[in-house]
Amino acid sequence: MRTTLVSLAVFVTVLVAVVVFVGRRDRNRSSSPEDRAAVRDAAADQARHEAERHFVQGQAAGHHMPHGM
Repeated sequence: MRTTLVSLAVFVTVLVAVVVFVGRRDRNRSSSPEDRAAVRDAAADQARHEAERHFVQGQAAGHHMPHGM
C-alpha cells in the first residue's frame, strides 16, 4: 500500500513539473518580438490592400455612372 502511494505521489509530481515546464516554454516561444512585428506588418498589408480595393471600386463605379448626375 505504501509503495503504491509513493509511486502515485512521484507520478503526480513529475506530471505537474512537465506541465509547468511545457507551459513556460510555449509562453516564451509565442511572445517573441519577431512574431509581434509580423502581425503588425500583416495588418498594415491588409489595410493597404483594402484601401486599394475600395479606391479601385470607387473608380469603377464612377466610370459606369452617367456624367450628368
